[in-house]
Amino acid sequence: MPNQKQSPKELKVTDKRIFTPDGEIRDEFKQEIRPADPHSAPPPPAAEPPNAAERKPEPPKQDRRTLADKAKNPGTPFTNFIEPFIAQSYMSLGMLRNPYEPQAKIDTAAARQMIDILTLLKDKTAGNLDPDEDDFLDTHLSELKLAFVQRTKSI
Repeated sequence: MPNQKQSPKELKVTDKRIFTPDGEIRDEFKQEIRPADPHSAPPPPAAEPPNAAERKPEPPKQDRRTLADKAKNPGTPFTNFIEPFIAQSYMSLGMLRNPYEPQAKIDTAAARQMIDILTLLKDKTAGNLDPDEDDFLDTHLSELKLAFVQRTKSI
């Protein structure tokens, strides 16, 4: 093959922007684009009241719930199902008296097993619970984990 220098192919750049730098519609797009009907445009946003800047935004309502509200059983089938597990965990940690025994006994192995079961249920139901159900399970599970650590430290 003879050494021939190939001339570089010509590169063509086409500006496909609709508007000119001045903000006007380019001539090639004037047939395709028509200005919108001013009567069909959405109304301008309402002016804020003069004291709007002084007002503080309200926190979301979920943040206002107390720990006692979150720990209250909302009465759904799921929370009714897990409530005995929670009660058994509290009994195993000695925080709730077993009605069948005269003295509260601490059984950390049973408490750990119940906490593990509740953690498994929490993981498996993630994203499928109502906010009330999620709060109920989270609140009790965190309380049980904290109590378990405190009880096992003192043993």
